[in-house]
Amino acid sequence: MLQVKNLTITHRGDDRELLSDFSIVFNDGDKAALIGEEGNGKSTLLKLLYDETLVDSYVEYAGEIIRNRARIGYLAQELTKEERALSIYEFCAKSPAFYDVTPKELAAIAARLRMPSDFFYGEGAVERLSGGEKVKLQLGRILMEQPDMLFLDEPSNDIDLETLAWLEKFIQEARVPVLFISHDETLLERTANKIIHIEQIRRKTKSRYTVAAMGYEDYVNRRASSLEHQEQIARKERSDYEKQQERFRQIQQKVEHQQNAISRQDPHGGRLLKKKMHAVKSLERRFDKEYETMTELPETEDAIYIRFGEEHTIPNGKRVLDFALPVLRAGERVLAEQIRLSVIGPEHICIVGKNGMGKTTLLRQIAETMQERRDVHVFYMPQNYEDALPVEQTPVDYLAESGDKEECSRIRTYLGSMKYTADEMGHAIRELSGGQKAKLLLLKISMEGCDVLLLDEPTRNFSPLSNPVIRSMLRDFGGAIISVSHDRKYISEVAETVYELTAEGLVKKENVNW
Repeated sequence: MLQVKNLTITHRGDDRELLSDFSIVFNDGDKAALIGEEGNGKSTLLKLLYDETLVDSYVEYAGEIIRNRARIGYLAQELTKEERALSIYEFCAKSPAFYDVTPKELAAIAARLRMPSDFFYGEGAVERLSGGEKVKLQLGRILMEQPDMLFLDEPSNDIDLETLAWLEKFIQEARVPVLFISHDETLLERTANKIIHIEQIRRKTKSRYTVAAMGYEDYVNRRASSLEHQEQIARKERSDYEKQQERFRQIQQKVEHQQNAISRQDPHGGRLLKKKMHAVKSLERRFDKEYETMTELPETEDAIYIRFGEEHTIPNGKRVLDFALPVLRAGERVLAEQIRLSVIGPEHICIVGKNGMGKTTLLRQIAETMQERRDVHVFYMPQNYEDALPVEQTPVDYLAESGDKEECSRIRTYLGSMKYTADEMGHAIRELSGGQKAKLLLLKISMEGCDVLLLDEPTRNFSPLSNPVIRSMLRDFGGAIISVSHDRKYISEVAETVYELTAEGLVKKENVNW
């Protein structure tokens, strides 16, 4: 099966080491989850292991990738523009394996994907499929090739709750090893039996990785326990060191005082003090060596910080929204009818529903109706962040109002608390990762004192280790939240009220086990 030996990956643009001396063996039965903060090279690693030509334009690498003639099925994070323009049949026909599979075998693959038996012969455009249907289409073409291993890059993005449940079962029942990237903690908890964690520490100047043969929940708990233990040891060592240093300084001062006070008429005493000072210098060197070998204070990437204050609150009983829409349309197509939504006070609402039902369209229309409100401060965070961000500006320019030196310095401090490097603060927003763009929007909310948030999939681009921080922040938000999400952790922890968007309108969901 696939084996990796001493793999080091370096980004050509900034000479940053994404991965150093990485080794791993993938075995039968492995359901390996690749996790880490946004921009750490997870997708790059997946592409490199699949086909180095996909990344050789922007990274250099050294080491061995031993595939042993394994057939690897690769699901990309996004379809290309050209692929989206194809019909379903044309997309499938791009694979030579499509012509080697019998109709009976195609029907069996379709059944496994819970799709109609003639799905792969469809004449409709790929771009018109829902998020879940696009994932299933790609997986279908992959399965036609009878792979020995599956590489899945964010397969849980843009799919509804029903499809998420199906995806979990698909990964669980896969007869070949699976290496996948996902931000969905529930998916990770229910499927992964091996964790590969890629980190960039010391302000993204040093790479680090961990391979753990365990489930995600066990990994998170053990990691937290290990980091806590390491911190306790490191702090005790530093406390002991400071005490030793204090005793050393006292001894040194005493000897120096004696040297200054001794009479020239006492050469024997002078020699003794010289020996004492030599011993003191020797002790100083020993302390320096001990300091160098001290246990490091743990550094993690998930330590982001953001706060909402009193200005981000809505009084109890205040009517935030009273929305009515007879018909929800996407072009000429009717998606839903008789939509009503009332929000009073600091309610936290989440809208769920099947792919293609119009949740994003609905949230956008709600945002449009609230733009002219002066009694509330509304912020709309779209699913496509670039719809809300001036992509040619830098993060500092975007957040600054006056642009004076003091304000820019303060903003840099805020960005630093969200794990931006100095270089990233000066890059154009379009060059940032999805997670960095999301953090920028959250900072904007914090700085502007917004009290009503309209959030379309707010957690989709954060790492599974950062997401708990984001959820906690939104759960404690004192204003109103109207959101769309498929993130089951977010729904259960942040949303107080859940509505499902159906063809007949919004239906309140009660006591649902996500």
